[in-house]
Amino acid sequence: MYKHPETGDIAIPRVMFALSEPLRLSMVQLLSERGEVDSVELGPDLPRSTLTHHTSLLRESGVVFVRAEGRQCMIQLRRDDLETRFPGLLDTVLHGYQESNPGMAEA
Repeated sequence: MYKHPETGDIAIPRVMFALSEPLRLSMVQLLSERGEVDSVELGPDLPRSTLTHHTSLLRESGVVFVRAEGRQCMIQLRRDDLETRFPGLLDTVLHGYQESNPGMAEA
């Protein structure tokens, strides 16, 4: 149902753009900690349209994989694909995010 780029088509400019927005970066951090989650868990207080916009951008850039499960929209980080394309990038970005947001590592 959802369209995702193939691993070889994931492009660094799109990934970096997706990870440059603080809300999307916090979503990626949460996915890194929890694995697959219902999209609502990524932004329970956000308007649905805002959540859809940000998750779509993450999906189209190749950062996340989205699948429908009944009425839920399940999302998971494409960690292995990102590691294949850009070794160490995701861990480096998330480490930097945790350092600049100390409370996030324990959240």
